[in-house]
Amino acid sequence: MSQSAEAEHGLLIRDAAAGRRMSPRKEAMIDVRAITELHRETVSRWHHQPIDNPYRGFLALVCEQHQRNFLLWHEEDQARDPHADDSQIANVKRRIDRLNQERNDWIERLDEAIVRTLTAWGVVLRPRARLNTETPGSAIDRLSILSLRIYHMEEQAQRLDVDQSHLEKARQKLDILYRQHKDLSQALAELLADIFSGRCEMRIYRQFKMYNDPAYNPYLYQQRQRPAA
Repeated sequence: MSQSAEAEHGLLIRDAAAGRRMSPRKEAMIDVRAITELHRETVSRWHHQPIDNPYRGFLALVCEQHQRNFLLWHEEDQARDPHADDSQIANVKRRIDRLNQERNDWIERLDEAIVRTLTAWGVVLRPRARLNTETPGSAIDRLSILSLRIYHMEEQAQRLDVDQSHLEKARQKLDILYRQHKDLSQALAELLADIFSGRCEMRIYRQFKMYNDPAYNPYLYQQRQRPAA
């Protein structure tokens, strides 16, 4: 795969310490900068035009997962509308449940794609390779949510209809969000470097959300088992 194709798919092969390109079997990682740029650019774009996914490869999966967080964010806003009636709130709650299930499903698909890449590149675990309880997919999900928080906090810091105290508080929160985003991006890059070099074992931790499954949610399956009146 060429360097330009790697970048387009969100894959970049590097020496993590020196930035030199190397063989895929020596050091490989997913380009975290491409992921965070996708998050930032799409959050801005989707507020002004319909949701789209022009990406390919791993970044297409990142975009699908990110879409669920974008939609969830705005459904959560609607759920807190003090003028919404019970029927509207119930409908919003059902959409939130569905989107949250899809969000978690796409986190697992991100991790599955990484496992497939590790297998394809023949990455071998080193002796005493460590485990990490947060998967790359979960960290990408957190970066997605952070990009939404940053976008909306930047809006608050630029409002013209509020006092200086509101603007100052928003700027202070923005500074914290920027730092958290930088820290998490760095931590994800380091985790991926360890995974692709065999220093960390990649495992998929399944969510097994039970509340949306009629086979596991007691209220749903008990309702189904009750005899008709």
